[in-house]
Amino acid sequence: MINTLKENVEIILPENGLEQKLQQAKEENRKLSIKLGFDPTAPDLHLGHAVVLKKLKQFQDLGHQIIIVVGSFTARIGDPTGKNKARKPLSIEDVQHNAQTYIEQLSKVIDIQKTKIVFNSEWLDILNFSEVIQLLSKVTVAQLMHRNDFNKRFTENTPIAMHELVYPILQGFDSVKIECDIEMGGTDQLFNCTMGRQLQETHGMSPQIVMCMPLLKGLDGKEKMSKSLNNIIGLTDEPNEMFGKTMSIPDSLIQEFMNLTTNFSAEEKQVLRYRMDNGENPMNIKKLIAKNIISQYHTIKDAEDAEQFFSSQFQNKNFEEKVFEPVSIASLNHNKNKINLVELCHQLKNDLSKSAVRRLIVSGGVQINDHKKTDANEEIDLIKETKIKIGKRAFFELL
Repeated sequence: MINTLKENVEIILPENGLEQKLQQAKEENRKLSIKLGFDPTAPDLHLGHAVVLKKLKQFQDLGHQIIIVVGSFTARIGDPTGKNKARKPLSIEDVQHNAQTYIEQLSKVIDIQKTKIVFNSEWLDILNFSEVIQLLSKVTVAQLMHRNDFNKRFTENTPIAMHELVYPILQGFDSVKIECDIEMGGTDQLFNCTMGRQLQETHGMSPQIVMCMPLLKGLDGKEKMSKSLNNIIGLTDEPNEMFGKTMSIPDSLIQEFMNLTTNFSAEEKQVLRYRMDNGENPMNIKKLIAKNIISQYHTIKDAEDAEQFFSSQFQNKNFEEKVFEPVSIASLNHNKNKINLVELCHQLKNDLSKSAVRRLIVSGGVQINDHKKTDANEEIDLIKETKIKIGKRAFFELL
């Protein structure tokens, strides 16, 4: 059991903390409280989030209590996020909308019926200023400056707002209020999670342990999976989209995806690694990973259908035999049945910014009726049965 719970975990603080907490729960005949906090900054979850969620599910399957702390207060402040600038705070309306969407998507991995969901505005909204000062007094500036991004920005004379310094203290206070035993997160949350340990100790509580999961790289194979970088596989993506995106990962990511996104058994992973080491075409391994991912968030049949669609759509090089998504000309915003190529592609693929579309066109990534278009300023005639390919996976036909 211990080995399973430790599998793929990058950091456990303290090192023997998990064994101690499990023994403590056994002696006290109670469940452990396992915390995952998130600020609902964007409405979609992706496979990077699922790395932590799947670890939570293992604890849940063993009978422990999962507590999801929705940062309904802290999202309105803005976490520095490990970057060199503060994150834009959200409105109450944005927080409520995104939180509801998050909660619905959590059910794709964990059992929501057995999960406790709390909102940190319940206790942070009611703190008076005297109580806030008392809370802040328990942490020193020197301790806060141990956070790498704070230290880096300070040495580079980059402004750090006071509300950013307060953020990790508030996140740590969440652990005090819910009496957390274990806090889960990605490695980028290590500092904030350890703040929970410190504040619990100052409140006379047994400190939580911290378990940090590795950060899954995105489709580019370089940066962590992030919606802002447009390199994600979303938990709500359609099966065909999931399959195509998985097939697009660089070969260097195969091992990481196998470990962090699939539910293959240890024996199955060993067999796949053996096949790779002995010259198996990486595409075959990616197909198996793609089908496994789809089976987790959709169905086995969806996975099989997606593989068939991929084979006919992307491995068949005949342009005319592709499957094109129908688009009504009337649904497009145009002028006298003419439209700028950038505008056309942006309207068809509104998840791409116009600058991203322009780069795609210049690099030869857009075709109209099987002809590459590299002039981003070209005016396109809107004619029925015109076939358009945008990037590697988007096919449209005007009707």
